[in-house]
Amino acid sequence: MVFNDSVMLESEKIIFALRELFLKGGFVPYRMSKFEEYDLYAKNKEFLVSDNVITFAGAGGKLMALKPDVTLSIIKNSKDTPDLLQKVFYNENVYRYSKEARTFKEMMQTGVEAFGKVDIDVVCDTVLLAAQSLKVLTSDYVIALSNLDILNLLFNASNDYDNKDLLNAVTKKNDDYLSGSADSKEIAILRELIGVSGSVKDALGKIKDILSGIEGFVDESRFLTLLEKLSKSEFAEKIVVDFSETDDMNYYNGTVFKGYVSGVSGAVLSGGQYDKLMRKMGRRSNAVGFAVYTDKLENVAERCEKAAADKDFINIAIPKGRLGKKVLKILNKAGVNCPDDPDDNRKLIFEDKNSRARFFWVKPTDVEKYVEKGVADIGVAGKDILLEYEPDVYEISDLKIGKCRMAVAAPKGFKDDPNKTLVVATKFENIANKYYRKLGREIEVIHLNGSIEVAPILGLSDIIVDIVETGTTLKENDLEVIEEIIDISARLIANKTSFKFKNELLTNLFEKIAEVTEEKS
Repeated sequence: MVFNDSVMLESEKIIFALRELFLKGGFVPYRMSKFEEYDLYAKNKEFLVSDNVITFAGAGGKLMALKPDVTLSIIKNSKDTPDLLQKVFYNENVYRYSKEARTFKEMMQTGVEAFGKVDIDVVCDTVLLAAQSLKVLTSDYVIALSNLDILNLLFNASNDYDNKDLLNAVTKKNDDYLSGSADSKEIAILRELIGVSGSVKDALGKIKDILSGIEGFVDESRFLTLLEKLSKSEFAEKIVVDFSETDDMNYYNGTVFKGYVSGVSGAVLSGGQYDKLMRKMGRRSNAVGFAVYTDKLENVAERCEKAAADKDFINIAIPKGRLGKKVLKILNKAGVNCPDDPDDNRKLIFEDKNSRARFFWVKPTDVEKYVEKGVADIGVAGKDILLEYEPDVYEISDLKIGKCRMAVAAPKGFKDDPNKTLVVATKFENIANKYYRKLGREIEVIHLNGSIEVAPILGLSDIIVDIVETGTTLKENDLEVIEEIIDISARLIANKTSFKFKNELLTNLFEKIAEVTEEKS
């Protein structure tokens, strides 16, 4: 039978191409039900992308769930064979909550799982298969890998800091947080590791030098063995070392990796070793695998082509208003030719071909969206916006402008009654909820978009959580700061995909901006 593949969607063509690749690699197809008992996901919520799960009542009254993840089902329904390697692949729909769409979406995933007798050779083969999988899509891709055992070793040795805070700083490439930490050997090594970039072939020597300073590193030298194997492969230039690629350390261990395609924002492939999850589910086997997010790959050829045409330009999202004017002055001093005052004309996009830069004027609260989605390579956003919306971006540096503080304010003489629910008015719901959750205080949040100070005066709320700059507005309305949550300033942020494909261009600019901000301070 002759089959006309012109009638297929691009995602379907990708799935068939990957299926052929996986079969050639000795993987066997695995099929499963669309739903599982909800208890499986309730016990492993941290492993899921989101803990929002679609549930329904099954036969006999059991609570069932539409499958939000494939790996958990495969482990649950497979035999535990620690002395035998099993290799399976899948094409399955999962049902996940989308933050952007604010609803559940059905998403197609294809991927592989190898479990049982998993050694360094199996891990190496899995990383190489991930690279082959992206090569099916385009020639413009990278696999970025890291090692959680090494990070965990350093985190545990840094006794003065919470592991979650350190993990977040590493994931965000937030060197400002690390440089402000205790002057310890482990923190210094972490800073060096997140500063490493380049292919495994180029980075191997530097990684060896850095890791030689870790006490007890002998047990983790498997990672160096892996890097040496990968550096001798045909994909040596396409596999990069990036210690900001992390995952949940309660479930993952050893090597983790993500795949990026030029022109597609965010990772299109994600994988790693998950022996810890196997132990949590009572299995003695080790495991490694990856998933390709085929829903992100529509029109991938067209997007890669567009990105290639734009590869020498840096797209910059600038916040409108006073902060934006300060940002433009910094960029001008860093050698980027941009207009001193965007208010001089109504143009929202400005391009300077000499410095190969393009600027967008956007609302301050929208900068993170433009950068996260890859429309802008870099941008400047307040720390308040980053804490509130938690975009998946790199937080490159503190520009030390737009300084203020996030604080709790209340009418003068206010006394909190712990027996009552505290009513909080704010436009920073996420920040308020997290702050009071840490304190163990029950609150009710009332979301307001402006004139927050009037809420407690008119009895709408007990207190407010808001940005305080001079405190003048609070004083004029008989309010006062009763608790300070965090200092706020403007941060330089970068898109993760852009950072991979425009690394030299962006790094040079970051260094020039750093020189300007150091001069100012």
